Amino acid sequence: MAATIIARRHGAALACSLLATILTTGCATGPDYVRPEVVAPAAFRQEPPPGWKEAQAADRLPRGPWWRMYGDTTLDALAEQALAANQTVRASEFAVRQARAQLLQTGAARYPVVSAGFNAARTTGGISSGSAAGFGGTSSSESWRAALDASWEIDVWGRVRRSIEAGEADLQAADADYENVRLTVVAELARNYFDLRVLDAQRQLLGDTVAAFERSLQLTRNRYQAGVVPRADVVQAEVQWKSTQAQLVETGVARAALESAIAVLVGRPSSTFQIDPVTAAPQRPRLDRPPPTDPAARAAPLAVTEYPGLPKVPVVPAGLPSELLQRRPDLAAAERSVAASSARIGVAMAAYYPSLSLSASAGLRESSFPDLLRSPSWLWSPALSVLQVLFDAGERKAVTEQARAAHEQQVANYRQVVLQGFKEVEDNLAALRILDEELALQEETLAAARLALLLVTNQYQAGVINFLGVLVAQTSALNNERALLDLRGRRLAASVALIKALGGGWQVPVDGAAAR
Repeated sequence: MAATIIARRHGAALACSLLATILTTGCATGPDYVRPEVVAPAAFRQEPPPGWKEAQAADRLPRGPWWRMYGDTTLDALAEQALAANQTVRASEFAVRQARAQLLQTGAARYPVVSAGFNAARTTGGISSGSAAGFGGTSSSESWRAALDASWEIDVWGRVRRSIEAGEADLQAADADYENVRLTVVAELARNYFDLRVLDAQRQLLGDTVAAFERSLQLTRNRYQAGVVPRADVVQAEVQWKSTQAQLVETGVARAALESAIAVLVGRPSSTFQIDPVTAAPQRPRLDRPPPTDPAARAAPLAVTEYPGLPKVPVVPAGLPSELLQRRPDLAAAERSVAASSARIGVAMAAYYPSLSLSASAGLRESSFPDLLRSPSWLWSPALSVLQVLFDAGERKAVTEQARAAHEQQVANYRQVVLQGFKEVEDNLAALRILDEELALQEETLAAARLALLLVTNQYQAGVINFLGVLVAQTSALNNERALLDLRGRRLAASVALIKALGGGWQVPVDGAAAR
């Protein structure tokens, strides 16, 4: 049913009175948003640091430059470049701008649309010979019009208000997605950078081992020339030396791939990007020299030292506030998507009710342009339109059901993100604890392997055993040190994953500001 009421004299007063009544009694259709309930564990199975408690939403807490906790200036510079030049980050930033512009467009529906127009027309027609004038001819007329037109759809049932509510939630979700992209990009950068530094340490180890095997090969050649050992010992030593050289060359492939991945993350072409390797090496035992007689000095080279260029895992402090988990931007984005889908149910339900709109036109109309400029009279035409859909074959119901289903889908997605967040924290707390224990055992294993190699080498030089025992001891020492470096890399990766699972570090606000 459509009805149009046009009032001339008292139309303005009638429209204003009716409008005031409608706006006073107007309401917003659809459910008001309520944050979905989620099932959270009472405690982590892996014992978290003391002071943790049930988490509350805190995605607005500042995160700060969490990567600086590793104390690596190269990583600091790379992270700043990634945040400024990474194309995924930039695309996400423009998505936020798009959502903000979309919200402005939606909000514009709250206000009237006003337009101005000017129209000039000339009509020419012929006069038939049978007319009263008695002869054929033409006649013409002109029409000149200048007017202001305004129209406004009254938001009686809250369709526009719900649309704005959904747009605001979409903008907040886009903001959270932007923060999540920044967090993900820097976390990926840190992981690749740590892998590269571990690989540098592996390359340095292999380089030192190649040099050690070369000295061992020379020793074996000398003993063969002296007739002490058979030719097979020389061949075995040479095979070991060449094989380790091949392993050293192979690491170049992995390093080039990591360097290219980092180049993409910082927004640079791979051909113009390079990270200098760390060439300093930890102290390792020299097997071609006689062992010192002092027991303390003899054990010193066997001890495992820190690897230069390999960042240390930051210590997780005790008493971390529980809000850190709820600071995750992906969790915030999922929750805001739920809010947007809830508001869109109201937008769909508003279609069940009649739409009301006001329109008005004011202007001048004359038969000539000079008369238009001198015209003393104005035309004024207000109107109120009411439109109600009576039959649509179930279209509105289907649209409303789609909105409800989309809302339930977003609720399920949000709960899944929450569960995933608890899982990631649980997994990485466990990883750090277990890897710490494994690392301590591996350091002891490496020290024992080095001691075994030293003893076996001395026995070989004394002619007690053949070269096969030296070969086995050399391989064991090399594999155990490579395993130790792998563990250090896994601990660094687990620490980055824990930081990401907590939403970006564990800096907390102090007096409303971020702790620096």
